[in-house]
Amino acid sequence: MTVGERRRILVLGGGVGGTLVANLLARKLGRNEATVTVLDETGQHVYQPGFLYVAFGEEEPEDIQRPERKLLDRRVELIRGRAVRILTRERRVETEEHGSVPYDFLVIATGSHLDPDAIPGLATAGHHFYTAAGAEALRRALETFRGGRVVVGVGGVPYKCPPAPIEFALMLDSRLRKQGLREGSEIHYVSPLPRVFPIEAVADFVQPIMEERGFLIHTFFNLESVDPAARTITALEGETLPYDLLVLIPPHRGAQVVIDSGLAEGTQGWIPTDRHTMQVVGQQGVYAIGDATNLPVSKSGAAAHYQGEVVASNVVAELRGEAPSHRYDGRVVCFLEVGDNRASVLSFDYEHPPNPPRPSWFYHAGKALFNRAYWWTVPTGRV
Repeated sequence: MTVGERRRILVLGGGVGGTLVANLLARKLGRNEATVTVLDETGQHVYQPGFLYVAFGEEEPEDIQRPERKLLDRRVELIRGRAVRILTRERRVETEEHGSVPYDFLVIATGSHLDPDAIPGLATAGHHFYTAAGAEALRRALETFRGGRVVVGVGGVPYKCPPAPIEFALMLDSRLRKQGLREGSEIHYVSPLPRVFPIEAVADFVQPIMEERGFLIHTFFNLESVDPAARTITALEGETLPYDLLVLIPPHRGAQVVIDSGLAEGTQGWIPTDRHTMQVVGQQGVYAIGDATNLPVSKSGAAAHYQGEVVASNVVAELRGEAPSHRYDGRVVCFLEVGDNRASVLSFDYEHPPNPPRPSWFYHAGKALFNRAYWWTVPTGRV
């Protein structure tokens, strides 16, 4: 690289983390310091928490997506294409459509994806609301549901947006009561953990609410298989449950390009990432953000939001020859719907567990407002 040549920053993925970091970098750096490019497969930005409301008929899929280009600072270049290999030694990314894209600094924001085929029978028999197609199919199933045994839960950990399955279950309870179908229904909640939620303080908060509403809770339920013909699910521990409606969040995996590039640890595909600096362990000039990482925090936009400022600041520092000293403290803030137009809020970090306040209309309204304000705040980097 010659003196005065601009550095090339490449961001893989146009989700909340990638979009936020690209916009922050464009504002922090002078025009002659660096170019910022986002490589995204679809060119569409989806507000994934909105899928919960699509399932209940309160939103449409087109309402929760925007063209990625409209969310990016005009100084950020957008390339629509699929990354197939990350070559960190050569500092380039191979793509399916555009050949090699070189970089000096790389931010991996490739997120996670569902792997329903990891559980025999789940893909054909189970519903979920973690994609547009899944949420629409679930909405159709709910529209024709007239009572019976509902099984809701998690097919593997970690999974995106940990409150979402519980939110769905509690909102379903509210819906069935309003429809006069709750007395003729059972709602079973299954979790592979020893509690209903990964964080003990949240489990202690929400499980009494579920029990008060008549939920039947099955912990240590590690899903082994689904039998679509018999309409049953079976756990590794041996327990079998019948169902009339099955809503199970499939296991999650990291992006295939991360796995194929040898950057993942283990079989699930998460990137080993420094929990404070957000640097990829053992890789110079490479950072990871959001769901793609192995950090011990929620895989959620709420986590990526707070990680974004750290990633952007550390990339700028390293580009300018300084030590990447900005630190992520594990900060996450998100809402938790409990049905009946009430919600609570979860706020925590590495050192401080959440202390959820009593559910109220106030927090429900706060979440509704945030869902609308998201497009002008979080991915644009204005908050």
